Amino acid sequence: MESGQQLHLSQQPATSLVDADTRWTSSIWILLVVVCGALFLDGLDISMVGVALPSMGRSLHLGASALQWIVSAYVLGYGGLLLLGGRASDLLGRRSVFLVAVTVFGVASVASAFLSNDAALIALRFIKGASAAFTVPAGLSIITTTFAEGIARNRALSIYTVCGASGFSLGLVFGGLLTELGWRAAFLVPGPVALALVIAGLRVIPRAIRARVTLGHFDLFGALTSTAGLMLLVYTVVEAPTKGWLSVSTLGGLIATAILLTTFAIIERNHPRPLLRLGILRSASLRHANLSGAVMFGGYMSFQFVATLYLQDSLHWPPLAMAMGFLPTGLIVVASSTRMAAILDRFDTTKLIGGGLAAFLLGYLLFLRVSPSMPYVDFLLPTMVLLGVGFALCFPSINSQATAGVANDEQGLASGLVNTSIQVGGAIVLAVTTAIIGPGATTVQRGHLLPGMVTAVTVVSGISFVGLALTVVRIAKSRATKPEAQLVH
Repeated sequence: MESGQQLHLSQQPATSLVDADTRWTSSIWILLVVVCGALFLDGLDISMVGVALPSMGRSLHLGASALQWIVSAYVLGYGGLLLLGGRASDLLGRRSVFLVAVTVFGVASVASAFLSNDAALIALRFIKGASAAFTVPAGLSIITTTFAEGIARNRALSIYTVCGASGFSLGLVFGGLLTELGWRAAFLVPGPVALALVIAGLRVIPRAIRARVTLGHFDLFGALTSTAGLMLLVYTVVEAPTKGWLSVSTLGGLIATAILLTTFAIIERNHPRPLLRLGILRSASLRHANLSGAVMFGGYMSFQFVATLYLQDSLHWPPLAMAMGFLPTGLIVVASSTRMAAILDRFDTTKLIGGGLAAFLLGYLLFLRVSPSMPYVDFLLPTMVLLGVGFALCFPSINSQATAGVANDEQGLASGLVNTSIQVGGAIVLAVTTAIIGPGATTVQRGHLLPGMVTAVTVVSGISFVGLALTVVRIAKSRATKPEAQLVH
């Protein structure tokens, strides 16, 4: 993937890059707004839809399984096609890929606001996730080829990161406000914004010469088998409680999943331009970062899903009140985003990941004290603060660790892989959680705990504990090898 990126860079004059001495003109700022706006929309959409789920469930008479797919279809489309999106950006041109993907995102948003069929809604959510899978690597590529390495690029990337965090945080508030008008409003609003970004992007995103490509340059079968395998795994886990864990359909689904993912591995081993070079997985740092990312986001997505249903369906909190209840997490992430670079310079990423996972674990454990009569400051606020700390420590550290020590020509692959793990981990753990709480979650009596809620949060806590334990073992091994290395030296 990186080799294609270098090809495009070589075809652009070096003077076109914005460096520390270049004055940032209005067109440069507009370009940055367009690229950052697309990432902002991705975070905004995930948060707004999460807030709208209970209202949608009541309006369309959807159970927890269907609501879970509204979330999972997006993250599977995103995670399953992210590596293909990066390859397409390199080969087809970042400008074209970015503008087409954002357009599809906007059109799918508008269309989904007028549908009532759950299958159609889920399909459009998958399309939106797939669009994001092409938008994000193309947007990053636009930044790295517009701003020269150093102060200018760091400044642009810092703004880009803050916009992503802000979108996820403010999406809770916007989602609450819009859901008060109706859940369809939360689905509709990203559409016009996306189309406005496309109109602006047509004017300011520079064109670049690109080489001729054929289908052979793309690992389409690899993308299809990996995405199909992950979707089948999620579907099998969600349906297992109803059909039986030892039923023919469940066992058949698990076997088919194994076949699809094995086929993916075989394709990647033999394809001349694989989406995933399997040899990169020999890096212990990269493996740890990917596992930690899956644990972090999987736990949070599942907790937010369960807590959202509990607050709105059991405690009858209005959507806006629920959004404000979750807001401290996002505010902490936004406030810390500009300071994490200095922290990463001072502390080992594994220790920061360990601290973040510990914060997540403690937050989930504190929530287990919940009872319908407890006030917000007792049962939810401490958890929200700890989850914010966990995100602030984990997210940049995981991304930094995933790319540390990786060759320059595979930096894009390592970055795409860790983001894939984060999204796929979210979908798989959410599927497990949905299977635990069962179909009765959306029909809970007022003032009662959700069926299976305590068990679900306990499982999320257990997954976080495993991630933390593996991180502690890695830290211990690192300490044990340092004296040996010094002795050999």
